[in-house]
Amino acid sequence: MSGMTEELTRCKHAIDLAKAGAIVSLVSSGDPGIYGMAGLVLELNEKHRVDIEIVPGVSAVNAAASLVGAPLMNDFAVISLSDLLTPWEVIEKRIRCTAEGDFVIAIYNPKSKKRIEHIVRAKEIIRRYRSGNTPVAIVTNAFREGESIVTTDLENLTKEKIGMLSIVIIGNSQTVCLGGKLITSRGYQTKYADSF
Repeated sequence: MSGMTEELTRCKHAIDLAKAGAIVSLVSSGDPGIYGMAGLVLELNEKHRVDIEIVPGVSAVNAAASLVGAPLMNDFAVISLSDLLTPWEVIEKRIRCTAEGDFVIAIYNPKSKKRIEHIVRAKEIIRRYRSGNTPVAIVTNAFREGESIVTTDLENLTKEKIGMLSIVIIGNSQTVCLGGKLITSRGYQTKYADSF
């Protein structure tokens, strides 16, 4: 397994092997097109034009959401707090806009050994637009060894254990916690109440 900054080397090597006639599989966790390597390998392949097939996978946000209920039933946004490739100012703007727009927000890479304050800052920004009792789920290692699921609220989010392998799902104004499960309403019950 390679580290976060070795994607370029892996993609170049895969293309070189393919150019030499090999059938190559480049594996990344989750879905290769969601914070994976599909985009990078397609960019690098622009001048080589080897045939590439992208096989979809289950993204971490889908896996995490399935473990905590149905929090992604309405509009949602996915934001990475890693500022390795994206400037923090851009990330802050994205957080602010999605919070103001009342999107459910799923956060990748919420905290690392070096980036311990980004999740605190994200919470502060979101808190301007959401109440402290907004439901939140923190899923670490979804469907992997060491899986952990915590249901809390926005006010207490940063009191919980969060790491690089965590997905944080912050509800919107329509998200509720029922029986320990997060559910974001699409309005079916309100619109079709007489049918039930």
